[in-house]
Amino acid sequence: MRKHLFLLFLLLSAGLFAQKRAKYVFYFIGDGMGVNQVCGTETYYAALDGRIGIEPLCFPSFPHAGLVNTQSAFNGVTDSAAGGTALACGEKTKNGALGLSRDLQTAIYSVAADARRHGAAVGITTSVSIDHATPAAFYAHRPSREMYHEIGHDLIAAGFDFYAGSDFRKPTSKDCSDDLYQLSREADYTLVRGYADFLKKQKKAKKMILLQSEEASRADRTCLPYAIDRTESDLTLCDITQAAISFLERQKKDGFFLMVEGGKIDYAAHINDAGTCFRELKDMDDAVRIAYAFYERHPDETLIVVSADHETGGIVLGRGPYELRLDILRHQKMSADRYTSHIAALRDSLGSEGFTWEAVQADIRENWGLGGAIELKDRQTERLQRAWKAFADGTAADHKTLYSQANELAHTVRAVMQETALVSWASGGHSDGYVPVFAVGVGAERFGGRIDNTLIAPIIRAIAGWE
Repeated sequence: MRKHLFLLFLLLSAGLFAQKRAKYVFYFIGDGMGVNQVCGTETYYAALDGRIGIEPLCFPSFPHAGLVNTQSAFNGVTDSAAGGTALACGEKTKNGALGLSRDLQTAIYSVAADARRHGAAVGITTSVSIDHATPAAFYAHRPSREMYHEIGHDLIAAGFDFYAGSDFRKPTSKDCSDDLYQLSREADYTLVRGYADFLKKQKKAKKMILLQSEEASRADRTCLPYAIDRTESDLTLCDITQAAISFLERQKKDGFFLMVEGGKIDYAAHINDAGTCFRELKDMDDAVRIAYAFYERHPDETLIVVSADHETGGIVLGRGPYELRLDILRHQKMSADRYTSHIAALRDSLGSEGFTWEAVQADIRENWGLGGAIELKDRQTERLQRAWKAFADGTAADHKTLYSQANELAHTVRAVMQETALVSWASGGHSDGYVPVFAVGVGAERFGGRIDNTLIAPIIRAIAGWE
């Protein structure tokens, strides 16, 4: 009799366990975040502490991890639109396409749309523009990621509860016949600018779009500032994550789905700026910690998944010698992108006579440590001097990458910094390198091993009961 009761108990327990589902799902996407970006960040923060090894971040310490293939439908190297569509919808498509099958005609729907259909609250957030490729893959259906204004219409039509990012890239149509801000308000969205404005208006809002301040958008509406360049008044990914959780919980729906993109990991990798890239990844990890704190309060109902759409830059931690000098990146005070405008402003302020090599040397020492705390070889100093002369004379062309344009001097300073830190980059584009997936919480064990990027969304659907 006891044996039969024990077997019945085991069966009932198994049934209860099988019924457990993730009521709250966090989906973090580090755009451009390959395995070496993660390893480099942990190695960098250990180096700051004077150690060889790693300083464990939050999400790489999750108990379940795997490797993800990232190829798109027709390319061995994906772009963010196709990569985002695979992560969001579970289907491969053509590079540049959003939420459409490979025929570019058939709409496919994301795990976020499924969550909403099953009664969950939904938030889509990013550190870049809310109509950029990765967030758009969760709500848009367009053959080209460049259709920013049309993507904005799809954002409103999707009807999700919460969106956040820097801004709309193209808020008005070409003929100025419609305005996305006004259309959003007509669709019952409350538009707020900055975290303080969010705190004032969150209780009365039915749906919300959180953007950075208008002043910040006038400077650059396409993204939030890099973590290394941030001021106290800037909106942050942590602000966005905290706001999203607060707002989605308040909806009193059947749980929630929240996607958070660390979009500027990719931007920094495109310009081969390791110091900025590592800080961006740490910045996303800080946002993951906020989600992890929520998980600790709801461990039996929460799933956190962290992955990436592709690797960017082909970063290699080493350049030949069996050593790294990532600790020197501590001397970098601004992004390479920001240094382009900084050094141009310095030239303008000093004038042609005052913009001497001595003045530039002092500025490079101050903002990068090169030639000061970081000892340079003669050939490196000569290289920097040649770049100064070409920039001062106006004889050098700018160096363009996907999201920025660097003058010759800023480009050379960045390159010498990478060289001195013993970091190599293969390109200014994407690669086919594996990206990681990390998971903790309900069903997290299903993310181990090697999986394709099209499998993450279906697994989340199954764990959350949104199939």
